[in-house]
Amino acid sequence: MNPNTAQISKGLWLGLLGIVIFSVTLPMTRLAVGTPDTPQMSGLFIALGRAVVAAGLSAVFLLATRAPLPRREDWWPLAITAGGVVFGFPLFTSIAMRHVEAVHAAVIIGALPLATAAVGALLHRQRPSIGFWLCAALGSALVIAFALLRSGNTAGGLSISLADLLLLAAVLCAAIGYGYGAKLSQRTQAEHVICWALLLSLPLTLPLAAFSWPTGPIKASAWWGFGYVAVFSMWLGFFAWYRGLALGGTVRVSQVQLVQPFLSMLFAVPLLGERLDAVTVGFGLAVIATVFIGKKMPVHPSNATPSPLLTPRKT
Repeated sequence: MNPNTAQISKGLWLGLLGIVIFSVTLPMTRLAVGTPDTPQMSGLFIALGRAVVAAGLSAVFLLATRAPLPRREDWWPLAITAGGVVFGFPLFTSIAMRHVEAVHAAVIIGALPLATAAVGALLHRQRPSIGFWLCAALGSALVIAFALLRSGNTAGGLSISLADLLLLAAVLCAAIGYGYGAKLSQRTQAEHVICWALLLSLPLTLPLAAFSWPTGPIKASAWWGFGYVAVFSMWLGFFAWYRGLALGGTVRVSQVQLVQPFLSMLFAVPLLGERLDAVTVGFGLAVIATVFIGKKMPVHPSNATPSPLLTPRKT
């Protein structure tokens, strides 16, 4: 195995580890936020409170590893990364999860791989082959078809709710945050990217989390859910994910996300008591097959000049 192949393989495995960690996020968020009938924590507190906890862990980690301060030209990409994965994705998903089941939310989030690949192709000047894009499009089409099928079964017709729109907004935020975070991970230690993004956000997340602190009684299961999304979803998962994206390439490794919706469904069964049927398993196997084929397709560097909007200006 040549070094480049070994690096890509390691990136894919690290990316998969990150995705397994992220796959538990939706069920745990559902536990923390509750339902309209039995509400627990607010979506605002879950999104910002988990960022505060992760920022505290980040400060300890950065001090322990004697991490250098980010370079001047890295602060703007860090701010964009924070906007996507510290604020946008957690906030939109946390608000939406009170109104939809984790199984439903998981299929909407399934659009994330293609969005991440598109952002990555622009930022990293990569040129995926037609076969790669066909696999990515097929996997995303399977996810969308599943979402529409479930929508028709539960609502009596095809429709999209406010919660669905919030989840789609979360997809866009995550794709941008993943893309910029992966680009930073190519020139700085991957673990430091999410840590600095969290610390950069702390002047906003800390007061907002304190303002939205829950005032009523909260179940222990909700606190466990909050603890998971704070330590694993908001912190440790990014250690594996950003390093995987940096090693294997954002466009290629992002396709591992195609299995995330169905892993989330599997975790939702024991955690939330939601149902998993033969149709879900069938769609899951089909999507996994597209990931396996897609990662075999070539991804080439492009000679195109990156857009000035995507390249931080040096001063």
